[in-house]
Amino acid sequence: MAKVTEEQVVGALKSVTDPDRGADIVSLNMLSGLVIRDGNVAFSIEVDPARGAQAEPIRHAAEKAVEALPGVLSVTAVLTAHRAAGQEAPRPQQSHGHAHAHDHGQGRQEKALVPGVRAIVAVASGKGGVGKSTTAANLALALAANGRKVGLLDADIYGPSMPRMLGIQGRPVSHDGHTLEPMENYGIKVMSMGFLVPEDTPMIWRGPMVMSALQQMLGDVNWGELDVLIVDMPPGTGDAQLTMAQQVPLAGAVIVSTPQDIALLDARKGLNMFRKVDVPVFGIIENMSYFCCPNCGHRSDIFSHGGARKEAEALGTDFLGEIPLDIAIRATSDEGRPIVVSQPESEHAVVYRAIATEVWEKIEGGRRRGAPKFVVQ
Repeated sequence: MAKVTEEQVVGALKSVTDPDRGADIVSLNMLSGLVIRDGNVAFSIEVDPARGAQAEPIRHAAEKAVEALPGVLSVTAVLTAHRAAGQEAPRPQQSHGHAHAHDHGQGRQEKALVPGVRAIVAVASGKGGVGKSTTAANLALALAANGRKVGLLDADIYGPSMPRMLGIQGRPVSHDGHTLEPMENYGIKVMSMGFLVPEDTPMIWRGPMVMSALQQMLGDVNWGELDVLIVDMPPGTGDAQLTMAQQVPLAGAVIVSTPQDIALLDARKGLNMFRKVDVPVFGIIENMSYFCCPNCGHRSDIFSHGGARKEAEALGTDFLGEIPLDIAIRATSDEGRPIVVSQPESEHAVVYRAIATEVWEKIEGGRRRGAPKFVVQ
C-alpha cells in the first residue's frame, strides 16, 4: 500500500478554496494539527467563529480531496474556531439549566450551547477500566425508565463505546447540511464519534481537535427538548477532561470508582477537578462493588468493598450506591442490551433506577437554588 506523505495531503488541500476569502485553505493558513498514521489522516481547519456551521462545506470538500489520495484509509477533519489577537474568548455561563456564552467585554448574550436541554450531567472517573461507560449507559436508560427525556453524549473520543453498548448501527444524517440528527434506541438520543468513524480506526487527534469535535457533537446536533443530557466523559483528569469540565455548562457530575485504594485515589482527583471549576459533584458510585457467585450465592469482595462510601464521607459528598461485579451486567452491555432495559425487574436495574432518582432530585434541587456560575480563565 502506498504511504501517504504530508506533502501529498497539503497538495490535495491546496485545491480546496474558501469561497468567502477567495483563496485555498493552505495559503490562508487555515490548516493545522495535521497528523498522518498508517493511512489515517486527521487535521483541523481554523475558521472565524462567526461563520460557524457555514464553513461545513469547506470541511467536507477537504475530506473528499484527501480521501482521493492513494493509500488513504480514513480522513477526519474538524472545524476549529480562532479569534483575532486581543479578542476576549466567550465565557460560558450557566443559568437555570441552560448554557449561555456571554462576552463580558461586549455585554452580548449568545444563544444557548445546547438549546432545549434542561440539564447536562457528566459521568466521570479518575482512571479507565472502572466501568464508567457501562454506568453512564445504564444511568441514562434508568432516567428514561423513570419518565425523563434523555440524551447521551459519548465524549470518550479515543474509545467510543456507546454504539456497541446501546446496539446502534449506522451513521447520523443531516437534513439541512449543518445539524446532525442524533441516533436513537431504547427511547434515548445518542451521539458518539463511533458513529462517524469506523470502529477499528484509531483516533490520533491532539487536544484542540478533540475539544472541537466535542463542541460540535454538543452544539451541532439536534438534541431537541431533553430533561437531561448525560455526558460519558473521557477517563482521567488531563487537559481534555479539565477543558471539557470548564467549557460545558454542567449541572453536576457523578464519579464512578471501584472500591480499591488506587481507583479511589484517582476518583478523588476527578472529584477535585470538578470542584476546582465550581461544578457540583452529585456523588460517587461504587462499581464492581462485590461479586456474588451465581451458583452457590457466596459473596466475594474481589476489589475490596465499601471504599467509595468511606471516600464519599471523607470528601463531603454523597454516596449514590453500589453496583456489583456481575456477568449479567457485562454480558447485556456487550450484546447492546443494557441490563436496565433487558432485565428491568432485576435487582441491578432497580439499583440503577434508584441512583437515577437521586441524581434527578439533585438536578431539580440545583435548579431551585439557582445553578452555580463559573468562568473559564
